[in-house]
Amino acid sequence: MRLSARVDYALRAAAELAVAGNRPVTAVQLAEAQQIPPKFLENILGQLRRSGLVRSQRGPDGGYWLARPSDEISLADIIRAIDGPLLGVRGERPEHVGYHGAARSLQEVWIALRASERHILESVTLKHIAAGELPPDVAELTKDPAAWQSPSLI
Repeated sequence: MRLSARVDYALRAAAELAVAGNRPVTAVQLAEAQQIPPKFLENILGQLRRSGLVRSQRGPDGGYWLARPSDEISLADIIRAIDGPLLGVRGERPEHVGYHGAARSLQEVWIALRASERHILESVTLKHIAAGELPPDVAELTKDPAAWQSPSLI
């Protein structure tokens, strides 16, 4: 899985909003806290607002805050708001991609991969990230030393 810079920034900014609770946080504060280019972040926050994940208010007491409680916003919600579906094959959803002959089972691999991604990304919420406590089954995956190593390119 490859996450775009936009998704990375959106997740980091949303985590800051989760920590802030109902207190509005300015885009500048979010950008400084996570070292995100402010103009880039403004566009991302706009996407999150249009997706109904973030609210905003202008003025001296304005800023951004989460539109729902942090335990009701999953990482998948944010990824979909910024980049669309979790897994695509050549721009198509895996259930719409067909293969022939020896490659026929690839579609099932893509479906299984999406299911695995969904399980993790839909079960981890902003509350988990803000608290630094992942769900037990997700935390368990990080205990495998192989999970921390990049596969060899040889």
